[in-house]
Amino acid sequence: MTIEVLNESGLELDVRRLSRLARFVMEQMRVHPQAELCIKAVDEATIAELNQQWMEKEGPTDVLAFPMDELRPGLVNEEPEEGVLGDLVLCPAVAERQGETAGHGTLAEVQLLTVHGILHLLGYDHAEPEEHAEMFGLQDRLLAEWRALDPR
Repeated sequence: MTIEVLNESGLELDVRRLSRLARFVMEQMRVHPQAELCIKAVDEATIAELNQQWMEKEGPTDVLAFPMDELRPGLVNEEPEEGVLGDLVLCPAVAERQGETAGHGTLAEVQLLTVHGILHLLGYDHAEPEEHAEMFGLQDRLLAEWRALDPR
């Protein structure tokens, strides 16, 4: 897998650890081993601009997901589809506020947003109650498994 993490946010971010988390999630979801993902951390002005341009919403948001080849999670007995998973754009400044409000800090919030964004790239959504339950249940399981491996 090719995972590129770019930090253009102006805030400190452990890009190697974020890359390892993304790889873990993609492996757990049986994404093709040659799939590509780019994660870019940006400042609030940049994500607000992208949020307006692509989602037609005002102001900064926490994460935006831009799928490319519409890859889906691989099935146990099937070869996963090859291609580009897509791009995630994260805003650590927003994550910092949300992590503080949630009581789990910035790192945990950035990890949550990374997993959440990858699931969106894989076609998961949370608009309907059933979708919400499935996506957030999967997100919680992946985060718990990751934190058991990387308890820092």
